Amino acid sequence: FCHSDYSPTFAPFDTWVTSMMAQSARDPVWHAALAVANQDANLSGEFCIRCHAPGAWLGERSATGTTAEFTNDDLDGINCHFCHRAVNPELGKFSAVGYPIEGQDPNPDPEVLSPLAAAGLIPEGHGNARYIIDPRDVRRGPFSDVPINFHGSSFWGEPVWLITSPFHSKSEFCGTCHDVSNPVFTKNAAGQYDLNALNTQHPTQLPSQMFPEQRTYSEWKNSTFATTGVEFADGRFGGSLTGPMKSCQDCHMPDQVGGGCVFWDTGDPFFTRQNMPAHSMAGSNTWVIEAVAYQAGGDAESLGLTPERIQNAKARTVQMLRDASDLALTQEGSKLKVRVTNQGGHKLPSGYPEGRRMWVNVKFLNAAGVLVAERGAYDLSSATLITDDTKVYEARHGSSPEVAAAAGIPAGENFHLTLANTKFKDNRIPPRGFTNAAFAADGCGPVNYTYADGQYWDDTLFAIPAEATQAVVTLNYQTSSREYMEFLRDTNTTDTTGQTAFDLWTMFGKSAPVDMDTAALTLVPANPADLNGDGSVNGADLGIMLGGWGQPGPTDLNHDGTTDGPDLGMLLGSWG
Repeated sequence: FCHSDYSPTFAPFDTWVTSMMAQSARDPVWHAALAVANQDANLSGEFCIRCHAPGAWLGERSATGTTAEFTNDDLDGINCHFCHRAVNPELGKFSAVGYPIEGQDPNPDPEVLSPLAAAGLIPEGHGNARYIIDPRDVRRGPFSDVPINFHGSSFWGEPVWLITSPFHSKSEFCGTCHDVSNPVFTKNAAGQYDLNALNTQHPTQLPSQMFPEQRTYSEWKNSTFATTGVEFADGRFGGSLTGPMKSCQDCHMPDQVGGGCVFWDTGDPFFTRQNMPAHSMAGSNTWVIEAVAYQAGGDAESLGLTPERIQNAKARTVQMLRDASDLALTQEGSKLKVRVTNQGGHKLPSGYPEGRRMWVNVKFLNAAGVLVAERGAYDLSSATLITDDTKVYEARHGSSPEVAAAAGIPAGENFHLTLANTKFKDNRIPPRGFTNAAFAADGCGPVNYTYADGQYWDDTLFAIPAEATQAVVTLNYQTSSREYMEFLRDTNTTDTTGQTAFDLWTMFGKSAPVDMDTAALTLVPANPADLNGDGSVNGADLGIMLGGWGQPGPTDLNHDGTTDGPDLGMLLGSWG
């Protein structure tokens, strides 16, 4: 009641309930992946549950690695009571402060942290759900001026104190779960990841020495956003923030003008905040919320998954994707150059690598507007992407021969997340401020691709067909590829969650791609003798022609079926 139904944009419950944070433990794709993880490594699902259903893990209902012992409350995923009882593991200037009320501890963190420190249990590094939760029923948050505490007493009859927590406005809070490292692998001197001795702890417990499954927090930490911040004149990422975007919260929980409870506009002592964080936590998952609501059936609305809230969440997700990139087109001789710029604070795309991808689609049109060629074509009916004629931005993980042999699977690229100890590809675009050294140290450098220090964009060249007079380019993003969903369906031998996830994926449009950006460019006729498209006709083009002598193809400038003397004459006539 207190935190819902008074605003679709800033009421905390209304925006949270249709986020992937709220539905992290109901997500059918996660359930399918959890089953495969437990097949691949018995009980490994408990590691996944720590982030996706922290209430179940803290309540000791995750020992089987499955959801079998979950309560209904556990299915609420990352909920209010979890986040608003989280404690900063580091004592210092961002430690919490109690409200100045009689009987309340003004310095509440040492009471929680000291016993853990004495037992050697303070987390080292960020990620892997290394959270500390206040054992007392309290409410921690960023504000120090809540006028009235309506929370009363806890189940045990103790006061539910309000505590000011700067930690809740810091990216380090988000980093608790948004760096994920597999602790069964240890980085060796060659930079590869070896399987630890079974039934042993990781030898260092340092995330930088574990296999880096996800590195969203580390990507941000090594970006300009984490230092000076980035100011956008166009106000992208929304909210009422004045000044640069810096933290995860600035983009994913943008400030709104409003209030945090239903009484916000009832007058003194309540007031309108200029910096009320939206709890939407919009990301890039374009279809799962609808699937969760469908599975809930008649209970969907009682969970808060109303059609209006779902549509609002979908719109926020699409807007987040469109804010994250910019597209620019230029013609360089006989080539079209497509530049994709990453405007976000982490890689583009980032996060969970399985099935997520972004690609460039190019349509070349003639003077009549008829399609003459397409690159990166996607078939909506079959959910099939042609990948060999375009740029696909993605991370591809898999298993080394040693791990594959031990697990009884083929070595190489795969979607076996628990068994992945090798990166085969990562050409995702880094954020502003990226350096190769910093990213390599945190396990998030490019793989089989190159970005210069500071580069937060990527260029792709496409040959322009002779008949083309216009290019229409779209940057597409997809949450769940057909290949990944088929893997979840076909690999699952435990239960029906893989088939269920696949059926829901099919029902809700097969994760149809979202157009992040679209641009068009009128093309000028290129010089056909400029065979390499560098803007001039010179020895390099002559070499290309001689290499194609006697053959058809682009070196056949007069299109008579063979490269010969007349074509050479045309090239020499265009020299320079």
